Amino acid sequence: MFIVTRFSRQNRQSVSAVVALWTRRHLFSSSHPSPSSRLRDHYSFKSPVSFLKNPNSNPKLSTKKKQKPPYRPPSSLDRTGKKPLRSNLPFDFRYSYTESSQVVRPIGLREPKYSPFGPGLLDREWTGVCAPAVDPKVRSVDGKEDPKLEEKRRMMREKILGEPLTAAERKILVEKCQRHRTKRQINLGLRNGRDGLTHNMLNDIYNHWKHAEAVRIKCMGVPTVDMKNVCTQLEDKTNGKIIHRQCGLLVLYRGRYYHPKSRPVIPLMLWRPHEPVYPRLIKTVIDGLSIEETKEMRKKGLAVPALTKLAKNGYYGSLVPMVRDAFLTEELVRIDCHGLERTDYKKIGCKLRVLVPCILVTFEKEQIVVWRGKEYKPKEVGKFLIEGESFDNWDSNMVDGGEQRERLNEFYSGDEE
Repeated sequence: MFIVTRFSRQNRQSVSAVVALWTRRHLFSSSHPSPSSRLRDHYSFKSPVSFLKNPNSNPKLSTKKKQKPPYRPPSSLDRTGKKPLRSNLPFDFRYSYTESSQVVRPIGLREPKYSPFGPGLLDREWTGVCAPAVDPKVRSVDGKEDPKLEEKRRMMREKILGEPLTAAERKILVEKCQRHRTKRQINLGLRNGRDGLTHNMLNDIYNHWKHAEAVRIKCMGVPTVDMKNVCTQLEDKTNGKIIHRQCGLLVLYRGRYYHPKSRPVIPLMLWRPHEPVYPRLIKTVIDGLSIEETKEMRKKGLAVPALTKLAKNGYYGSLVPMVRDAFLTEELVRIDCHGLERTDYKKIGCKLRVLVPCILVTFEKEQIVVWRGKEYKPKEVGKFLIEGESFDNWDSNMVDGGEQRERLNEFYSGDEE
């Protein structure tokens, strides 16, 4: 017991001595500077700069890495410092050349006059229907075609075509464009069968002419009702020559003196403009009839047997002769258009009204009902274009009688309002 008490007293004394020594050193260090601090003051000693720090760096500047601006792809609409494109093509630019008319003016527009070529991309003004080929210095644009443009187109076409092809040359070119020889083809009217020869399609034809002298064109849908108009517009707008036709298949030749590097400038349309508003195709009361007679005729027309049924995106080249033959024995003719777009069979009926000619009765229940009129006389049959016939001796008054091409100027396209 005595031994344990003695050891505990010794431990207490040692602990107290350690505490007193620590307190004395702490007070001494706080009252007197340390030897290292005296050396710094006496010799102006400075610690070396760390290797991780840049001695020339400015502490005010941020050390964050600058972010690169986001990538901005080049845009065709950015025309800063560039002049508008100028095209020397001697005709008015339209969205569709086969489904529009240069004579009939619309009664209204569905949208403001925004140019489908883009803002500031073309030196021609957009009238809401077309971009006329007029001098850009002229302020007033009325859409009328310059009478000298037709002569300019004719001279340009004769210069590029050169001498007519021989029978052997024509046969070789047609053979090269057959399906088993090439897959290159342009589809005309395949987009729901309603647009026909569009403006951007001219650029596709010139692109095909880079690789071959002739290109195969497949016509389908509404434009095939008037194949003569399709062939005329193709030759007029491309300065080419149609050397073969089989139903809706055409072979378009570029000419002897055509060179791809001298192709004309064709500005592309960036979007499809809305069609203008045209007068109604069908009147409430048919001319020469009363209201009761009009209602009775429409009811009777929907009950007569259908002359034919039109398939979507089909070939309608024989439709006009069929209607003319039916009018020899029938007063009303009904054409079944079940499955077609409403805009499509309205355009077909508009073409029939001019080409047959006839009077439109109704478009109800996806049907086209036409009436031959009270004083109907069978049209004198002119010279029709025979399938596969030579295209070297065309005459503008050789189709459907002498005044047919003048009546085609009355054609217009568009929806009823």
